[in-house]
Amino acid sequence: MSAASPPADTTSMTDARAVVREIAGFWWVWLITGIAWSVAALVVLQFDSASITTIGVIVGVLFCFAAAQQFVIAAVTDRLRWLWAIFGVLFLIAGIICFINPEATFAGLADTLGFLFLIVGVWWLIEAFTDREDNPLWWLGLLAGVLMLIMAFWTSGQFFIEKAYTLLVFAGIWALLHGITDVMKAFAVRTLRDLV
Repeated sequence: MSAASPPADTTSMTDARAVVREIAGFWWVWLITGIAWSVAALVVLQFDSASITTIGVIVGVLFCFAAAQQFVIAAVTDRLRWLWAIFGVLFLIAGIICFINPEATFAGLADTLGFLFLIVGVWWLIEAFTDREDNPLWWLGLLAGVLMLIMAFWTSGQFFIEKAYTLLVFAGIWALLHGITDVMKAFAVRTLRDLV
């Protein structure tokens, strides 16, 4: 080993910092998606029962945004890449179904709302625990996941008509929770960029 070559640990540390700096440079992606989720939440919460078609389309867009996020995370992460990709595919399939027939999608979503919230809640819990080592705000995702699980079990006990009306509210709450967690992630990643 020559005196001019840096030790392997220093080189790998420099490479790791460069990768972290590059990923952290995209902190604004989480900010934009968080704002988009929050705006969608406000739009959903303004609609009444006559906007069934629009709600079906908006829920499809929300699922597609969630799928895009999962695919981006699968592309840049080193661990559990397959898990991120599987949930990305599931969210994308749900989004496409919403676009095919928004009216039937609304009725189907209302009928299976508890199950959908259960899937999302479980995913947010998994995501919170996998981010625990790297994200000091992991507990926010844990809290959102627990709230989503509570909503899943509460919604499952309602009748269809009540589910249809509460779908409007819950879709807005879901989007709002997702928006808040994405904005928090954006600033956590930005802080990471400044530290490296």
